[in-house]
Amino acid sequence: MHRSSKLIASAGSMALAAALAVPAAAQVTNQPAGAATQTGVGTIIVTAQRREEDIQDVPISVTAIDEDSLTALSSSGQDIRALSGRVPSLLVESSFGRTFPRFYIRGLGNTDFDFNAAQPVSLVYDDVVLENPILKGFPIFDMQQVEVLRGPQGTLFGRNTPAGIVKFDSVEPRSDADGYARFTYGRFNNLTAEAAVGGPIGDRVRVRLSGLYQRQDDYVDNVLPGGTANNALGGYDEFAVRLQAAFDVTEDFEILLAGQLRDLDGTARLFRANNFTRGTAGLNGNFDRDTISVDGQNEQEVETENISARLTWDVGPVSIISVTSYWHGTSSSVGDVDGGFGANFLPPNLTGPGNIPFTAETRDSIPDLDQFTQELRIASNGGGPLSYQFGIFYFDESLDIVSENYSTLGDPLNAAGGINILVSQRQESEALGIFGSLTYDISDRFSVTGGLRYNDDQRDFVVVRSQDTQFPAFLQNPLGTVTRSVSDDTITWDGSLTYEASDDVNLYARIARGYRAPSIQGRILFPPATATPLEDGVSVANSETITSYEAGIKSTLWNGRARLNLSGYIYDLNNAQLTAVGGNVNANRLINADNVRGYGFELDAQAAITDNFFVTAGLSYNHTEIQDNGLTTAACGGVRVDTFPNVSLCTILDPIVTPAAPFSAAIVNIDGNRLPQSPRWIANWTARYEIPVGDGDVYFFTDWAYRSRINFFLYESIEFQDSSQLEGGIRVGYQTDSYEFAAFVRNITNDTSAVSGIDFNNLTAMVNEPRVWGIAAGFNF
Repeated sequence: MHRSSKLIASAGSMALAAALAVPAAAQVTNQPAGAATQTGVGTIIVTAQRREEDIQDVPISVTAIDEDSLTALSSSGQDIRALSGRVPSLLVESSFGRTFPRFYIRGLGNTDFDFNAAQPVSLVYDDVVLENPILKGFPIFDMQQVEVLRGPQGTLFGRNTPAGIVKFDSVEPRSDADGYARFTYGRFNNLTAEAAVGGPIGDRVRVRLSGLYQRQDDYVDNVLPGGTANNALGGYDEFAVRLQAAFDVTEDFEILLAGQLRDLDGTARLFRANNFTRGTAGLNGNFDRDTISVDGQNEQEVETENISARLTWDVGPVSIISVTSYWHGTSSSVGDVDGGFGANFLPPNLTGPGNIPFTAETRDSIPDLDQFTQELRIASNGGGPLSYQFGIFYFDESLDIVSENYSTLGDPLNAAGGINILVSQRQESEALGIFGSLTYDISDRFSVTGGLRYNDDQRDFVVVRSQDTQFPAFLQNPLGTVTRSVSDDTITWDGSLTYEASDDVNLYARIARGYRAPSIQGRILFPPATATPLEDGVSVANSETITSYEAGIKSTLWNGRARLNLSGYIYDLNNAQLTAVGGNVNANRLINADNVRGYGFELDAQAAITDNFFVTAGLSYNHTEIQDNGLTTAACGGVRVDTFPNVSLCTILDPIVTPAAPFSAAIVNIDGNRLPQSPRWIANWTARYEIPVGDGDVYFFTDWAYRSRINFFLYESIEFQDSSQLEGGIRVGYQTDSYEFAAFVRNITNDTSAVSGIDFNNLTAMVNEPRVWGIAAGFNF
């Protein structure tokens, strides 16, 4: 047996034994994190196939996270990145902080940091796809549950889902009046306030208003030669609100209208220069979480607004569902990308920390984003062995992006500050999908499902690079208008078999084909100066397709006191879209690899050890490998000739095709490498123990997430990786049906891990969030 196969088999056996003996936890189920106890694991209802089903009956590897568990994860004001590692095979990271999350499932994601990045993991928020990265960061509040669907979802959810979907379902207006208010206060004056209220207005109208406010003080000191700016960075203010109104026009016809908005004002990502040491793995002694030394600006703003309408008409044999949505957004984020101050052509006391070859400060903005989606779907209402749904989907997006380069301090070419390079992008995207899916029950225990979707995508792109005429020799010359257009149409599909082996055990097998539409990358602040069609810096990636094979078992054990779901998969991603980030300049470049092979498994388990002791556990193994003999990319940037002649910034582990030269990165072969941000192992576990006291319970809740080594870029080096990360939280409190009081700690061990890096200028790191503690209170009414 191959060594990796042995690892999978042994890990699966150990996880199974752990789940049946004394499980810990990973994902969370519909077991409340509140006072109500239960004698088993209950039933989890998901909508992974666009209809309500028991999670045990769905032939997909899916995990559900309920509202109460989300509350625990976000105790310290964390954003959507708190989901990272909390379910098998899911990782979330960002080089923009709270603005721009990047999702990875089964190792598939996209490290692209431009605002038009196309990701293979789709976010679906109340039946509406969120395509642009600034929409994907919409805060999590008043949620019924979150579902993570692993593997291609190219039939019912469409394009750009070859890796999977993260699906959010907010609480809808209810027939009974209800509401809640929750507050947390913690370290760094971290405050979170969340509330919702709703109920009927008359006989035919139901409403719900919910909102979230989060803020945190700046807590990181900026240490510069001219003095220290105390508590200069790290804070934010964020507000989000949602208003819903449901109209029961008749007993068979409902209209649900919703509007929501988000307003974020805070600190962008903190980039920390030379926190890696050449030839050594891990953060070095220069790292201090509470201090940084940067001479550039740092700020971030996001505003997004949405209106939507969902119409549901039950006409007997079928229901007709229409979902219309419009999103608008603006965003701006500026950071000191070199992570330090000054430059090494200045006196030593005016540059640092470490080697800063040149200053680099960039701002990326979205002056205008408009996304319109329309779906019309017809779904059968049961009543026989055949159930089906079919429909049409339309997507239209208009996106403006502005990227600016400038320096605030220490650059003799631009001592007065101001923009020296400006890139303006305009992208228009349209997509059409026609889809259908049916399930046929061959017998009481055996069913088959098949789906088909036609996808048609069109994207038009225009980019212009200009330059401040005051500094005509700065880096590159202006470019004229550069245009690109891409389009494709294809068929995606899936098929699955489900066999009910017993009342408590379901077996399934699934094969699916997914697709990601062609992409364009035009963040050309630093491409070659020539303006020929082949050298203007704009890159295009052709469509990628994936074929995935999956099989699993879903079981209920111990007379309903435990649940164990295990799935294994293998996929081939053909013409894989990859993003070469960094290199000699701070740029993105799209490339296609012949193939990426992936395989692994996912395990979810929950158990009610006693009526008062509930645990969950999750484990995944994901192997990814780029398979393209001739595929190359630029490695880490070159350094100044007077510092390390002809030596790369980092210690490259891949075969070098072209050695590094002064101010020029080495070209390396990346065949056989794993994908970036793709850990082999992800494990997560939770445990909750309750002691009845009076009208409620004293409870202890803990949750943990682990991931193994990740590589930051397509190439491999000693420096730009992180060996592992383990973060845990504890929450202790007293809860009744009406109120809760608790104390909490997040990242209780104060784990310090690099989560990404910047490689074009120096050995710059980005790190995880610090330990935060605080108190919480909640009231239901």
